[in-house]
Amino acid sequence: MSRDGAAREVLHEVGDRESARGGASLNVPEQEVVADGDQVRLTWRRPRPIEDANAQISLMTGMAAAQLMLEHGSGILRTMPPAEDSAVDRFRRQAEVLGIPWATDQAYGDFLRSLDWHEPAHLALLNHATALFRGASYAAFTSAQEVPEDPEQAAIAAPYAHTTAPLRRLVDRFVLLVCHAHVQGTEPSAELLAALAEIPEAMRVTGSRSGDLERQAIDLVEAAALAAWTGETFEATVIERREASPAKDGNDGTPTRVEVQLSDPPVTAWVPMDAALGEVVRVRLDSVDTAEREAVFVAAADGAA
Repeated sequence: MSRDGAAREVLHEVGDRESARGGASLNVPEQEVVADGDQVRLTWRRPRPIEDANAQISLMTGMAAAQLMLEHGSGILRTMPPAEDSAVDRFRRQAEVLGIPWATDQAYGDFLRSLDWHEPAHLALLNHATALFRGASYAAFTSAQEVPEDPEQAAIAAPYAHTTAPLRRLVDRFVLLVCHAHVQGTEPSAELLAALAEIPEAMRVTGSRSGDLERQAIDLVEAAALAAWTGETFEATVIERREASPAKDGNDGTPTRVEVQLSDPPVTAWVPMDAALGEVVRVRLDSVDTAEREAVFVAAADGAA
């Protein structure tokens, strides 16, 4: 076997260990912006298998950093509680409603890896799987007594720390400084230890701001990409449904509506109509306002696909 072939084999072996640990990840594609003359369009981008394996190397690095910090009694962990039984039970019922078999002895991480986003019902279920990945936060500690009671990041199924992106994420820089001190056999400086307590809140605030900006950017790009499609009809998969709300205290209320995922272009939208999860429907792009970053879809005359 060539050197490159051996390297790829090792990378894939590392990637396969997620299942052995009991970890879980969502098999969903990324939205990508592509220039098309004076216009922009959106496409799906699914990471290559080697990229997935490389991501596992990054996770392994973070796991090693977490273990080092736990052994020496100071550092910052990325934590997430395990999914509540009620959330897993609800997700199992959603799988049953969508007609997707889930063996009772199959871990939800293995089940998630078996889903194919190309399938409409699978896409709807993957959208609901995000409810199993909530509560992530940072936990700083400067002594063994301050180590969190449950130090694991549940989706990874091991203690974990953000480590490999110090140029774009503040917490990674502090994790690396702490780990460097531990590896050198020295105590982190008093100034460094004092700063650790401030990092979780800084990451929470900046993470919230970053999320808001990302959502606004996505809305803007989607509106710009959809502008040329006004009046067109698309097939879409229902990924969420909300019941109508009655008028109350001067509010007009809202009709029953569904969130749909278009595959081409790859955008999501709320549409005032009724349909079941996983159902493929037809929707029409009624209007686009790029200044307001808004695209309005309505049910097509022949709503059922």
